[in-house]
Amino acid sequence: MIVIVAAILGALIGGYTARKRNGNRLDILQYAAGYALAFVIVGMIATVLIDRAMRG
Repeated sequence: MIVIVAAILGALIGGYTARKRNGNRLDILQYAAGYALAFVIVGMIATVLIDRAMRG
């Protein structure tokens, strides 16, 4: 669940960043994909850390 939310949040932030920098449609897609992947990695790490903390 954390990973999905992180991917969506990353894509939104990436798209917004590209649009703010006056990027065209492909720039917006590339930024959205890049940010989504970066946020997915962070979300996966957070999921693993939370899982390990819950197991003790």
